[in-house]
This record gives sequence, C-alpha cells and structure tokens, in this order.
Amino acid sequence: MDEQASAAIAQYFGLTDPRVDRTKLHKLIDILVIAICAVIAGADSWEDVADFGEAKQEWFKTFLELPNGIPSHDTFNRVFARLDASQFQECFVRWVSAVSTVMSGQVIAIDGKVLRRSHDRGIGQAAIDMVSAWASANRLVLGQIKVADKSNEIRAIPQLLQALEVSGCIVTLDAIGCQTEIAATILAKEADYVLALKENQRHLAEDVRLLFEDLEQSQYRAYTYDYHQSIGKDHGRVEVRECWTISDPAALRYLRGCEKWAGLHSVVRIRAQRSVGAESSCEDRYYLASIAEAERVLGAVRAHWSIENELHWTLDIAFDEDRCRVRKDHGPENFAVLRHLALNLLKQEKTCKRGIKGKRLLAAWKENYLLKVLAGLAKMDN
Repeated sequence: MDEQASAAIAQYFGLTDPRVDRTKLHKLIDILVIAICAVIAGADSWEDVADFGEAKQEWFKTFLELPNGIPSHDTFNRVFARLDASQFQECFVRWVSAVSTVMSGQVIAIDGKVLRRSHDRGIGQAAIDMVSAWASANRLVLGQIKVADKSNEIRAIPQLLQALEVSGCIVTLDAIGCQTEIAATILAKEADYVLALKENQRHLAEDVRLLFEDLEQSQYRAYTYDYHQSIGKDHGRVEVRECWTISDPAALRYLRGCEKWAGLHSVVRIRAQRSVGAESSCEDRYYLASIAEAERVLGAVRAHWSIENELHWTLDIAFDEDRCRVRKDHGPENFAVLRHLALNLLKQEKTCKRGIKGKRLLAAWKENYLLKVLAGLAKMDN
C-alpha cells in the first residue's frame, strides 16, 4: 500500500523540479511524499515536516529511495517556495477529477479565505487570499487559486471555473462573485448558479428589493412566485427560513440591467428569522438564480455555508492555518494545497469516527492508519 501511495503521487503530481541538477540531493518525489504524509499526520510547518520525516525515516525507507536521508526543513522550504504553484494546483484538480466523481445536482460553493500569517511586512508582501471550490455533497475541495486580494477574486473565479468539471451542479457565490462574466462562465460549463446580490450591483439590487416589497404589500398577489419554508431547531435556537422566487419575465424585464445576466431565470428573497430565548432577529437577503424552484434555491443557499463550516473552519481549527507562518515565494499557496489534499483524504477515510484533528493524531501514531488515509490517493468513495 505504501508503494501504491507513492506511485499515485508520482502519477498525478508530475511536477517540474525547480532545482538545478547540482542541488538535487533529494528526489522530488521523496520530498512530495514526505510532505503529504507529514501534513496528514499533523505537520503545520516545514520544521514539523522535517521532524516527522526523521521520526518515520525507517518506515519511509521501505518505499522511498532517500539517497541522502530525510531532507532538512530548509530543503522543504526552498523546494516548495520555488515549485510552480499554478502547476501544483492544476495537478490537484486533475487528481480530484480522476479519483472521485462529482455528484450531479449538488452545490459547488466558491469562496475566498485569507491566509493571515502569509504576509511579510519587511518586503511589503500582503497576506494572500486562496479562492477554493467546495463540493458540498462529496465534501471535497475541488480546486483552488491564489489571488493577491479580495478584489482580484472577480478575475480569478472564472479561471478556477474553467479548470473544474461542474456540469449539472449549482454554483454558489457571495456578493463579490455576482458578476455578469462569472454567470456566463457558469452557464458555459453547463451548470446553474445562485449568486448573492448586494450593493456592488446597486441599481439591480435596489430594483429587486422594491419588487419583493411590492409583492409583500400586495398581499402576494402582484406577481406569480414560488415559495418554500424550512424550520430548524438546535441548542435552544429556532430559525425559520422563507424563500420566494419570482420568475415571471413580465416582472423581471423592468429590472435595470437584467438583460445582461446570461441565463437569469429568477430573482430571490430569503428571509431568516432567528429566535434564541426572548431575543429574535430578522434578515432579508437577495439573490440572482438560473433556477426557479424556491426549495432548490433555499437548499443551495444553505449548502453554500458548508464551505465556511466544513472547509474554512476546519482549516483554522484542525490545521491551524491562520497561524501558519510559511511566507517565502510560492510557499504559502503550495502549503495551502498540501492542506487541501490532506483534508480531502482525511474526510474520505470513514473507518475512524474522530474529527479531523483526531484523525491527524491517529495518522501520526499509527502507520497502518496513515496508509488507510493514503489509499484515497488512488480512489475516493463518494
């Protein structure tokens, strides 16, 4: 199984070695295998990776060549700092596509997360932002791309979408991704969209809000609409979510700029009413969607938050991502890809009922369990 894991990494992560020949004391495949295993098993820095390699050197020798032993943390740092980050991300996308099947109809949530400690004030380097695509039903990171800041997500999202297989899925984005180009890209990929609508689309947002106000003031007789409600109860909190969709072309044609949105089928209002004890709150949110059914739209919006709860939160709590001080060159985004790769493998390993942090500890303690996790490199169950 250990040889199979190494072979799978070599098959899917055929990366160009950035080093000149005279500095290649360690094979690139050995460096990759050790780094992937170490991050699965709890390593959160290059020092951790090197220490894990030293602790498991005898085990690694059973399936890696290691011509000069375990690389130092400086070697890991230098190699991953110079490794082509775009190529690494492309290899990641190809690997996920090859070993898993994205379930049709599920929500693909796209959102950005800032790697807070990746900044370097000494050279004026800001913290980087990684935009990731998350398959809510498969519970997998499908791909990622680095952007310099939040504003650049608008240009990065179409590039990420072009690399992904999202046919038959519903792509969800927050307000920064509510752009006509992004909507067109999603449709070209044979997918649907639900896009959060806020003040960055000022006139359209105002018109949609007024449209639903008219509908409410008319006692819901002014326009044809679809409606769905869900009620959630958890830890003393009650949340009622109501969704209205208006798909009537006669109503939509008066919305300013409506004609620019490829495939726009519905405008949406979701009202969330929360009650905790004697306190209550109510919030209305608006969306553009290429689907009409209120139940599907509400389900998609709820599923979108899994990228926060199951990806971003897990990266911070189980992988300590916000404290990672890897900063040099391509190092921050390459370490982010290692974390995504490890998270995918750990989530797909089902025999252990512990959380991600517990699974990482178990992988560090038991080589047999680490091999179970690595088995996902060749095939992941959905």
